[in-house]
Amino acid sequence: MSTIKKIALGKNGPMVSKLGLGCMRMSPIYGSRVSNESEGIATIQSALDHGINFLNTGDFYGNGHNELLIGKAIKDRRDDAFISVKFGAIFDNGQWLGLDLRPMSIRNFINYSLVRLGIDTIDLYQPCRLDDSVPMEDVIGTVAELIKEGKVRHLGVSEIAAEQLRKANNIYPVTALEIGYSLADRQIEHDLLPTAKELGIGVVAFANTAEGLLTGEMKAPLSPDAYQNHFSRFQGENLIKNLEKVEILKSLAKEKGYTPSQLAIAWVNAQGDHIMPLVSMSRRSRLPENTEAMDIVFSTKEMHTLDEHFSVGSILGGTYLQR
Repeated sequence: MSTIKKIALGKNGPMVSKLGLGCMRMSPIYGSRVSNESEGIATIQSALDHGINFLNTGDFYGNGHNELLIGKAIKDRRDDAFISVKFGAIFDNGQWLGLDLRPMSIRNFINYSLVRLGIDTIDLYQPCRLDDSVPMEDVIGTVAELIKEGKVRHLGVSEIAAEQLRKANNIYPVTALEIGYSLADRQIEHDLLPTAKELGIGVVAFANTAEGLLTGEMKAPLSPDAYQNHFSRFQGENLIKNLEKVEILKSLAKEKGYTPSQLAIAWVNAQGDHIMPLVSMSRRSRLPENTEAMDIVFSTKEMHTLDEHFSVGSILGGTYLQR
């Protein structure tokens, strides 16, 4: 397994791995059972061993379980890890209740996160989303204060529009934007990605396989308990038509000797040195496949075929990425 190269996260930003590790699935999500904690810890440590230092979590993943797990994994290895934490989402028994972005709440959230993680400073701290419930100046301004106090190193934002990104960056320099991006979800190419590039903001791109659509393993209909059933993209004729579109990715993957998932990650990786694929993993066995994807090179013809076949709007129905 090769060592992942490092890039600057944004213009003159911190050096991080070109591949990020999403830790969410190491904790109970979408009503799932508690994951194998020891395997999650071993996965994080193995990732660190191979140069993947960007660890992504949220204080609401598993009601804090995810931060506790990461804290155990990085104990005595703090300098090897770059910790990215999202805040603001409120859940009750797995049900989304909304956002709490009040300054007082943010200050409460970060203190709990620091204790669970067992660290003094969070490398990248970001609201999971922004709404109109609290002025953006108050949200971003509070994180800026935490940076001055030494509890945070860099400001991030997540799942916002281009206009919001520009406004946030005017309040305090944004280091990174976390956003869903894949062959199946390219709507951000119109304005959000160009805005981030113009402002020198790094892009942390999650959902590279579009919630499993691009893995080549999905079949219609989905099992009744699949969480994807909540999204119109995976329902009825939409899913059938969308899986037909995935066939060309499967064919190209077979020709090149890789999996469709690897090609999906590689496509995101190929979009620029300022874009980091963020891949969720909970098992060490996934690391070799995902790191290998970072070495895949597309010919001009192959890239054109993918870009044309998966043009904006070609995938039917939506997911929470459009919510």
